[in-house]
Amino acid sequence: DFGGGDLRDILAGIDAVEKIAPVDDARLGVYGHSYGGFMTMWTVTHSTRFKAAVAGAGIANWISYYGQNGIDQWMVPFFGGTAYDNPAVYDRLSPIRSIKAARTPTFIYVGERDVECPPAQSLEFWHGLKAMNVPTSLVIYEGEGHGIRKPANNLDLNGRVVGWFDKYLARP
Repeated sequence: DFGGGDLRDILAGIDAVEKIAPVDDARLGVYGHSYGGFMTMWTVTHSTRFKAAVAGAGIANWISYYGQNGIDQWMVPFFGGTAYDNPAVYDRLSPIRSIKAARTPTFIYVGERDVECPPAQSLEFWHGLKAMNVPTSLVIYEGEGHGIRKPANNLDLNGRVVGWFDKYLARP
């Protein structure tokens, strides 16, 4: 249950923490990279609970991802076949299919040379958010792969992430 079961677990975990800790539910943010980037994209298209999001190297569209990435066989056992054998499952689990439900301001980043989660996935999601008038920003880090490794780019990314959350999660 890519996305769905994971999101239920995340929300249940937040509910449990809120029962024992002083968490401001009106100021929740979500941030993930790689599968976590996919989960962030899934979350903002399936929940309005979070007020800001950061999606790093995510997957917006499992069908196009299957043809774009350099590691396409890993998902076959999880999806019950290839994207060509079982396209309905890949399509149903793609965050881009629920883009009209997105409301959460989302910052997106990816490495220009990422073969695991190609930049086209981030670009597609960013484009969808813009079309829905959801506040969004996209940075594609030149020369970077799946992880942002260059110190200057890491510093830039950290500043952008903190700035994004400061802007959208600030106390009123």
